[in-house]
Amino acid sequence: MSSDPRYPLRSLLFVPGTKTEWLAKAEAAGADAAILDLEDAVPAPQKARARARVAEAIAAWTGDMALFVRINPLDDWAAAEELRAIAHEGLAGVVLPKVATAEDIRLADRLLGWCEREQGLPQGSIALVPLLETASALRDAHAIAAAARRVAYAGAVTAPGGDVERAVGYRWTAHGTETLALRSRVLLDVRAAGAPHPVTGLWTHVTDLAGLRAFARQNRDLGYEGMMAIHPTHVPVINEEFSPTPDDLDRYACLIAAVEEAKAAGSGAVTFEGAMVDEAMVVTARQMLERHALL
Repeated sequence: MSSDPRYPLRSLLFVPGTKTEWLAKAEAAGADAAILDLEDAVPAPQKARARARVAEAIAAWTGDMALFVRINPLDDWAAAEELRAIAHEGLAGVVLPKVATAEDIRLADRLLGWCEREQGLPQGSIALVPLLETASALRDAHAIAAAARRVAYAGAVTAPGGDVERAVGYRWTAHGTETLALRSRVLLDVRAAGAPHPVTGLWTHVTDLAGLRAFARQNRDLGYEGMMAIHPTHVPVINEEFSPTPDDLDRYACLIAAVEEAKAAGSGAVTFEGAMVDEAMVVTARQMLERHALL
């Protein structure tokens, strides 16, 4: 999992770069991925030490949980040095904050390519996760997602009180109606660009698991495949909502069998559970079963 930038991820849990020992807690919580944060979670005087700790943690990591790092914005060479420090075989991807245009992605792609060559890693093995935190980035989500093949896990992250709320000017509510259109449009842009496994977030109310579940379910219904998280207690809820149930898996298998039986009898469609189904539904069912097998 940790070396494949195209692997589906349900839950991506933020871990402060100063607290790399918390990776064990993230894995115990069941997180598919951890995002070691070198940006907002680290005060300026501690950034150099945090970078060294994160680099050490990645180099020593032997767990199954994928490791990502949120670096600082690529507006000076300090962030480029962060990339060189963390580019190890155990790094699944880089989360790039404050993205404004597709050119930001092309720059990060070139820098990561150099890091991969320097470390002897396969080209494109490190995924790039753009955070669309400006109005211009949200408007140009398609161009940003299509700017480099390594872009994955892109989507609209609409936490309350953060950069996106300030940039767009909405007033956050637990129901998410004010960001529904935004999350939907960005998702369509990302899908159209061919960037795999879009994710969204964040739910910042730590103890409101019912609200988290409703928000996660809404995002799954829209078409997102996972969410970023800020607390270990959120991980099981997110994983459950972004996973098919046993009944779902049984239905997919039965649907495939019904259509295959109809095809063998010379029919292209069949009535299944009171509805007409055909080969298009079979393709979707197979994809869901394949995704579950990967998870």
